[in-house]
Amino acid sequence: MKYPLDIKGDFKLSLLFWLTRYVKFKLSSLSNKELRDPQSLASVNFALNKDMKNINELDALVKKARNAGLTGINTYFNPLKKIYETMCYYELDSLKQIDEEFVSEILASCTGGLSDASKKNYRISTINFFSFLDKQNQEDGKSHVFDIELKNWGGVSGFRGQKLPEFMNEDEVKKFLNAIDEMDFKSNTNRNKLILKIIIFTGIRVSEALNLKRKDITEEGDLYIIRIRGKGNKYRIVMIKRHLIETLLDCIAINYINKEGFLFVNRKGGRLTQAYVSRIVEQILFKAGIRKEKNGAHMLRHTFATLLYKKQKDLVLVQEALGHASLNTSRIYTHFDNDKLKLAAKVAEDLSNEA
Repeated sequence: MKYPLDIKGDFKLSLLFWLTRYVKFKLSSLSNKELRDPQSLASVNFALNKDMKNINELDALVKKARNAGLTGINTYFNPLKKIYETMCYYELDSLKQIDEEFVSEILASCTGGLSDASKKNYRISTINFFSFLDKQNQEDGKSHVFDIELKNWGGVSGFRGQKLPEFMNEDEVKKFLNAIDEMDFKSNTNRNKLILKIIIFTGIRVSEALNLKRKDITEEGDLYIIRIRGKGNKYRIVMIKRHLIETLLDCIAINYINKEGFLFVNRKGGRLTQAYVSRIVEQILFKAGIRKEKNGAHMLRHTFATLLYKKQKDLVLVQEALGHASLNTSRIYTHFDNDKLKLAAKVAEDLSNEA
């Protein structure tokens, strides 16, 4: 069913209406292979049939859908939420006042200081949303077409403009691991220690760790072979020395695995969230006296990749270990090759001596 573009007679409410319709559309188009709670998702879809009071109400429903297992929905919604909030400052009278120049101005405000990857996500989310509006609005038999393409938007500068990821050096990793061993979480200590060690020793994503089942981990000599389901339901294998996690794995296998076989669950059988894992990473960093600008759990993955490249100088190995679809994604870790930087410094010294 199609609706007039300014359906609510108010810019903020009309834009919120269309965001709600778009979220409902995306929920039906995303893969449901990770869906854990169909009833919860059904309640979200039902609630989306009603008018939202504000953007926070819609945000809460998106989070509920994500927790139900549709993890990709936040990738589409989070940029649009920020864009919505920024657009509302302009106090426009109609959605028809939005054009490509205005959208570019909004994106410039929203994405300052973000990485190129984040900016690209904003661009794609914006284009997809307005493409949805192009097809869904209609009044007096005609549709208003925004035709937002952002071909000339200068927000994405390419790889060189990308921020370098935060990571720990070898001394900090030792402090971090010692802090893990010494940490007393009051409850769930073995579970929390295990998920942190698996991530930092293998470089898998937090979401991949949270999806691990006991059957995904098999023994081969002194190794554990871990089968990972990554982005796009692509599978890969990572390995870890058994002695690094064996005791912790045996402990939680007795106490925590739920009926579906997931390793990292709470006492009620529900899976942990990425936010929870990031909180325990912050606790460990604080205990170890390590200060980082970005101290979430994803920093452990960057640490593994950085140290792997520094020791092996094998970019393809980094790509395979981290499950990157493109070698260019892995190339960021070459920026931490101190040996090459020292060689450059030596060349500069030689030139100075020759002068």
